[in-house]
Amino acid sequence: MPRPTRICVPGIPLHIVQRGNNRQECFRQRSDYLRYLGCLAKSAKKYEAQVHAYVLMTNHVHLLMTPGHDYSASRMMQNLGRSYVLAFNRVHERTGTLWEGRFRSFPVTTEGYLFACYRYIELNPVRAGIAKSPDEYPWSSYRTNALGAPNAVIEPREEWMDLGHTATERCESYQQLFNTVLDECVLGEIRASIKSGSEPGSDPG
Repeated sequence: MPRPTRICVPGIPLHIVQRGNNRQECFRQRSDYLRYLGCLAKSAKKYEAQVHAYVLMTNHVHLLMTPGHDYSASRMMQNLGRSYVLAFNRVHERTGTLWEGRFRSFPVTTEGYLFACYRYIELNPVRAGIAKSPDEYPWSSYRTNALGAPNAVIEPREEWMDLGHTATERCESYQQLFNTVLDECVLGEIRASIKSGSEPGSDPG
């Protein structure tokens, strides 16, 4: 079966998912998470990609990013994967692949789904039962988007900037988005899109 064609349009956000091969651990200790974020910041800058949200789970990663060029996502992920895996293998005295084939991605073309993706990504640890609230989990962008914590990885989207006139107002408005549970239909559409690589709610054909 042929691989689905990647959709990568400059300026249109992408929800990216990358999983560990055979669901193996991609992060074993604190330094692994920090190293990945460092590699992510460098790779995003190198290929003119803006990262707006992320969560690093034990065996997979979610990113919300906007490509500056049609090649930004693929080259960023390739560079990120190569640099992180080399370091991970060296530190943990292992060889071979770490990630499960190609990363998966789908475009996010409406503001409603954009903020649904923010929430889906940053609520991952809560849905997994490893945190009671998103601010308890240290390896996501929630503390930056909702609490204003400094973060070298995150670049705000225009829609996030429009949440308020000041940083405090924007953070407070963002926090309010998490006061309601994501609708099950929205969750289902996002999960289906991750599998198909098509836009949420669309017919992949």
